[in-house]
Amino acid sequence: MKQVQEYFGSMVFNDKVMKDKLSSDVYKSLKKTIQEGKELDITVANTVAQAMKDWAIENGATHYTHWFQPMTGVTAEKHDSFINPEDGGAVIMEFKGKELVKGEPDASSFPSGGLRATCEARGYTAWDPTSYAFIKDKVLCIPTAFCSYTGEALDKKTPLLRSMQALNKSAKRVLKLFGKDVKTVKTTVGPEQEYFLVDESLYNKRKDLIYTGRTLFGAMAPKGQELEDHYFGVIKPRVQAFMNDLNEELWKLGIYVKTEHNEVAPAQHELAPVFTTTNIAADHNQITMEIMQKVARRNGLVCLLHEKPFKGVNGSGKHNNWSMSTDKGVNLLEPGETPSENAQFLLFLMAVIKAVDEYQDLLRVSVASAGNDFRLGANEAPPAIISIFLGSELQDVLDSIENDTPLKEGGKSLLRIGADVLPPLPKDSTDRNRTSPFAFTGNKFEFRALGSSDSISCANIMLNTAVAEELDGFAEVLEKAKDFNLELHELIKKTIKEHKRIIFNGNGYDESWKDEAKARGLLNLKTTPEALPYYLDKKNVRLFTTHGIYNENEINARYIIAQEHYAKVVNIEALTCLDMVNKDYLPALSKYSKALVDTLVAKKELGLNVDYEYSVSKIISDGIYKIFDIKTKLEESLKEAQKEEGLEEKSMAYMEKVLPKMADLREAVDSLESYVDASYWPVPSYGDLLFGVK
Repeated sequence: MKQVQEYFGSMVFNDKVMKDKLSSDVYKSLKKTIQEGKELDITVANTVAQAMKDWAIENGATHYTHWFQPMTGVTAEKHDSFINPEDGGAVIMEFKGKELVKGEPDASSFPSGGLRATCEARGYTAWDPTSYAFIKDKVLCIPTAFCSYTGEALDKKTPLLRSMQALNKSAKRVLKLFGKDVKTVKTTVGPEQEYFLVDESLYNKRKDLIYTGRTLFGAMAPKGQELEDHYFGVIKPRVQAFMNDLNEELWKLGIYVKTEHNEVAPAQHELAPVFTTTNIAADHNQITMEIMQKVARRNGLVCLLHEKPFKGVNGSGKHNNWSMSTDKGVNLLEPGETPSENAQFLLFLMAVIKAVDEYQDLLRVSVASAGNDFRLGANEAPPAIISIFLGSELQDVLDSIENDTPLKEGGKSLLRIGADVLPPLPKDSTDRNRTSPFAFTGNKFEFRALGSSDSISCANIMLNTAVAEELDGFAEVLEKAKDFNLELHELIKKTIKEHKRIIFNGNGYDESWKDEAKARGLLNLKTTPEALPYYLDKKNVRLFTTHGIYNENEINARYIIAQEHYAKVVNIEALTCLDMVNKDYLPALSKYSKALVDTLVAKKELGLNVDYEYSVSKIISDGIYKIFDIKTKLEESLKEAQKEEGLEEKSMAYMEKVLPKMADLREAVDSLESYVDASYWPVPSYGDLLFGVK
């Protein structure tokens, strides 16, 4: 059996392969492109393409694709074979630099929010050389950005790369003030991924799971997560087999998956990778979600990535562990050992705090979806109110700066930022606060509000850009300073005073926090329709356009796509609800009702006691009438929502009128499940789904 180190990255055209396959000059030129963003010469591109093709064919590939991330939230690929015809009916295997660097897939049928008309099909993919090419299912996948004929971004990667460039520029500007000359500052991310596994044969009997990814009906099983015995519990054999298979596939693709365990809810699990550069982390997370679903099927399972597949048990999120690092390996959110390092850390910390406070609406928008609305705000995930957790020790430091009071530590007192008497700051001493949406955890921030199925690109675009904005603002102040240390101290002190409202170290699940947050002026955007209009807020449009992340058309397009997506998702769910009630639940209940009545009549003729049959028959009969009545009202509400013309009006109609009727219909159906013979019930139960994998 091969050892992990023997096959790790074997399906990746990584640095090791490039060194082996390319000449020294070509390798250096390519590395310069990767590290400094320099344009790749076409002669170099041709050489790289030839080497990439030869390597791919050696590893069984027959096709190549420009692998990209359109605004669907999933990935896209169009396969082209390497073959080209030769005289005599033969073929040769070719792949040229122009095919590596640029592709031209049809762009007409992807969501564009008006950036492209259906008749304007042309779109371009451009190679992202900072993310290694890889082989998947015998296809050489080349990570690319995707843009329109006019150059506007049609994907999630392009603005992510732009946001990384913006933060790199701003962070270097600040570091220069501290005497640090670095080539690059990159944001790094380690996204933890939660998911559910259910038996494939049971999944195939649930239309709601097939069409929507979540159960629209289902009474809670006698046992849920209340015993807390699943969390970090012994992993079941079928699940462990899946995890082993998954690890091998991901390791071949060079993805640094490290941690696996059972999560809180039955049938729920988590996977976590090692940190890597943000755009690569985004690529890897998209690949991971795809491979998880493929490997699950291979093992007779289905991987559910919906944020709330089961009512009554915890949903699934994705924790975005975010930090900033220089090309010299220095983590800018790591408290240092010297006064100068600590001052630098505090300034970058202040940039993040100010960014989260001023752009809390954008961070909420970045995690807004129909699925995540069921999870945020429940006692299983962070609240929809964005706030920052720092921990008591770091909070003490900020309080001492704000109030000009000494902080005693090791016999030294904190007086001025940059002064020799500044003590070492606490390192990795914060306790994790799972109720906080944005928690500092020693040398990084954990943004916990992302949904399980989310692309991590959106959240990181918002975060990178907002922090870049604040770093630029700080640099403008400090570049004019006559006394740098004094100005630095006053700047940090001023920032703490003006933005401390966003810091909350308490219990985010406590009901009193909602009132306190409101008093502080923090937003509580509970649902996606409430959050999305903030996309177009003037300050947010200015932020994106100033830093070149989006132009106004690109911003508006993403707003339109998000609104349309929400309405489409809820519409599909409502139609599925009605389909299941009409074709499955009502017929099944009617059959069982008839069986009960037939039994009742037969027993009554014999003079036997019919109390059970009579009482249950009445419950079922009354329940059928109630279900039919609510179903009719849902149909009416759905028609009203479908008729709405405006984007905001339509999504609000689905949220305010359709979803409540769906919830009422679910309650009516679920209330009868415990009264019906299991052989009559038309779908697998929660007990089957949550505890069916051994």
